[in-house]
Amino acid sequence: MQSLTSKLRPKRLEEVVGQEHLIGENKILTKIISSNNMFSFILYGAPGTGKTTIASALANELDYKFKILNAVNCSKKDLTNVIEESKRFKKVILLLDEFHRLTKPMQDILLPEIEFDNIYVIGCTTQNPYHSVAPAIRSRLKIFELKQLNQTNIYNYLKNIVTNEEIFNKNVTITDEVLRQISIDCSGDMRFAITTLDIIYNTAKNEETITIEMFNNLSLGVYKNYDDNGDYFYDTISAFQKSIRGSDVNASLYYLALLIDSGDLDTICRRLSVIAYEDIGLANPNIGPFVDSAINSAKMLGFPEARIPLANIVIQLALSVKSNSAIVAIDNALDTIKRNPKFNIPSHLRDNHYIGADKLGNGLGYKYPHNYPNNYVQQQYLPNNLINSNFYTPNLTNKNEKTLNLYMEFIKKLNNK
Repeated sequence: MQSLTSKLRPKRLEEVVGQEHLIGENKILTKIISSNNMFSFILYGAPGTGKTTIASALANELDYKFKILNAVNCSKKDLTNVIEESKRFKKVILLLDEFHRLTKPMQDILLPEIEFDNIYVIGCTTQNPYHSVAPAIRSRLKIFELKQLNQTNIYNYLKNIVTNEEIFNKNVTITDEVLRQISIDCSGDMRFAITTLDIIYNTAKNEETITIEMFNNLSLGVYKNYDDNGDYFYDTISAFQKSIRGSDVNASLYYLALLIDSGDLDTICRRLSVIAYEDIGLANPNIGPFVDSAINSAKMLGFPEARIPLANIVIQLALSVKSNSAIVAIDNALDTIKRNPKFNIPSHLRDNHYIGADKLGNGLGYKYPHNYPNNYVQQQYLPNNLINSNFYTPNLTNKNEKTLNLYMEFIKKLNNK
């Protein structure tokens, strides 16, 4: 039996829900139809945003043949058959799903065909093509990102289609509250929303009214857009750290909640360790042990209790004074090494704990600071070609680094005596 998603699939581009940045007056996909000038491109976006729908609508309005292959399991023969069909008859629009999984040999087959417009390819992928698609084929294809559908888009669409008596021909009433809940639960995935609607309609009795209580009792679940190999994962982690760095405690807790909901405790803990030393750093040096303690507690407890120490530390990190002076300092030093790969450690600093070291001059002349007043004595530490290099610049807006700076100034005064 044909699925509700297939029955409702738009035949015209203007019927597609959302994607106003690509569809509408003077928008690129609409202009393809008005100019009758097709080209190959990649549609990149989350599941249920309309990739297949857009491709089939374009093929229908341009009156091209429409073929669908999946890059995961299509063979060389499958691909060459479609290409030959496009050459012998009218042009074919080939939707290649999971486009990022296309093998190198398959890409080699497609490259010249795309180059000379022998076939029009629409590559569909949930993975960022700038990360997952080889440059050679990516350079021949325009990339269009599909935006997540919002709750209003989906609610309005569901409210409209339930009045279609050709499809919904049973005497079943689905309350407005249920439609709103589906539009929330689907997390922007139209396919998930339509499938949910299909299930509750087909399992309902004739003349039954589906209330929100009945819908919740069905336990059809909520769609989660989390994928530890996809953009959503990396974007959430990025937003989490940037919110803490920006001292927005509420945003920090929100993104922590998203990560907790995913169940990925290890990733949360690794990121918190990074944040403690990258973004708070020397402004609050006690934060490191505090984070370590919270991480140990979270791992010992596991979810759901792990959320408690995690919330404690995220609030503390977000509202702590910040300094990135340490990461800037070490990056300065690493950059210097790249630009100056040759160096000679001063002979008095070299190891002399072996027989014959003194004959090489290693360790000779080294001054042991603890034998001098203030536990300090002036001597050369950097290689000759890096004398007077400065990697660390203290952030004087926080108390701890002001103290560190005072000691640096004290050493300078001793050197200038």
